[in-house]
Amino acid sequence: MVLLSATGDEESCTKPLGRSSVFYYGVGHMLNDITSACWFTYLLVFLTDIGLSPRDAAIVMLSGQVADAFTTIFAGELIDRFGHFKIWHAAGSILVAVSFSSVFGGCLPCKIFGTNSLAMQTVGYSIFSAIFNVGWAAAQVSHMSMVNCITLNPTSRVVLTSCRNAFTMVANLSLYAVALAIFSVSKSRTHIDIENQYRWIAYLSIFLGCCFVVIFLFGTKEPRRKQEIPGKGHQRISWAYWFKKVLYYQVALVYMLTRLVTNVSQALLAFYVINDLQMGQSSKAVVPAIIYICSFVVSVILQEMTWTGQRLKIFFTAGSVLWIFSGAGILILPKSMHNIMYLISIAIGVANALMTVTCISMQSFLVGEDIDGCGIVYGALSFLDKISCGIALYVLESYQDSSSSLQGCHSITGCLSLTRYGLGLVPACCAFIGVIVTYTMDLQTTSKILIEPLLA
Repeated sequence: MVLLSATGDEESCTKPLGRSSVFYYGVGHMLNDITSACWFTYLLVFLTDIGLSPRDAAIVMLSGQVADAFTTIFAGELIDRFGHFKIWHAAGSILVAVSFSSVFGGCLPCKIFGTNSLAMQTVGYSIFSAIFNVGWAAAQVSHMSMVNCITLNPTSRVVLTSCRNAFTMVANLSLYAVALAIFSVSKSRTHIDIENQYRWIAYLSIFLGCCFVVIFLFGTKEPRRKQEIPGKGHQRISWAYWFKKVLYYQVALVYMLTRLVTNVSQALLAFYVINDLQMGQSSKAVVPAIIYICSFVVSVILQEMTWTGQRLKIFFTAGSVLWIFSGAGILILPKSMHNIMYLISIAIGVANALMTVTCISMQSFLVGEDIDGCGIVYGALSFLDKISCGIALYVLESYQDSSSSLQGCHSITGCLSLTRYGLGLVPACCAFIGVIVTYTMDLQTTSKILIEPLLA
């Protein structure tokens, strides 16, 4: 694997990476991805199904998002200061595995204190939600920060993020395959049945994710940071350096908007297909699976392309336009025509892949060769992502009780569904703003060196 070592030749760090190196790195986020998919798709549904109010369920989600946000800041700073990417990744993965099984495995504090009150359930789930997100953030920041330390080749950085995104799709597909099987085999009649369904989904997801974490830890060597590269300075880049860059604020805003598009839509999708469209229980797995199949295919295609700054803008715009039309379709789709949702899912899947791959690649444009400080960048961007998503979902869920019942409602204009408006308008508006910000970026300075093969 091409790594930045003190004795290595700097020219070798700019060569395109081999496929095996890209693969080992790409699978490193599988545990995070598969648990995150379950988290955003099923956590709110799970908590409300077992008796928590939408507001209490939103509090559990928000507590995790806040813990995640602040952990990314501290983790980014500590990783930049001390390095040891793989240690951070391994420690975070352990926390993820333990706490995730505790959230979906039942309320542990309720069993300890011998009470099953709604207040205790909310507190108990919130505690493990926070622990889960602390571990998730540590693994995420360390994994993302490695991109710019593994290679100096800008195009290889793009393919690393593309490969990671492709395995994100694999993780999501794996989750929904497991969920579909469990929802089809096991019938939920009581709270115990519901807990058992999600407990099996959680345990199988953790087992699968941990297998790929082991592959990553054994297949990827610990990369060196910038101060160990021959000919480079030893001074660590400060926060102020990034705050003086206009591109920093532009990339931060686009990244936050992109994550709002994907996370908000993922969290509300199960509610929409079950409550608004009144589709079968299996649709909670089938519709998200279609989205991620399409995303996976598009991600593989993007991996084999050459890139320029202008091309990143064009592809991001294409994904945003697709989401705007998808949001419009979600708003006007009547339940009598719910099968059209499968077509909308295809458009959403393509849009998510286009926006995510190009958005993350914009971060590599921002960092460039200033890799001794990239942990700060990724930590700050993730902070905005987590806080914004947590607040958005909390606001939407807090007012869910005020929505009128959809039972017996046949017209769209006569029905008030916060889920429908949240799923249709929030991602579409974020996508529209993202396009505007993207076209104000100056990504031309490094575009020439991107026109080369993605893989060796």
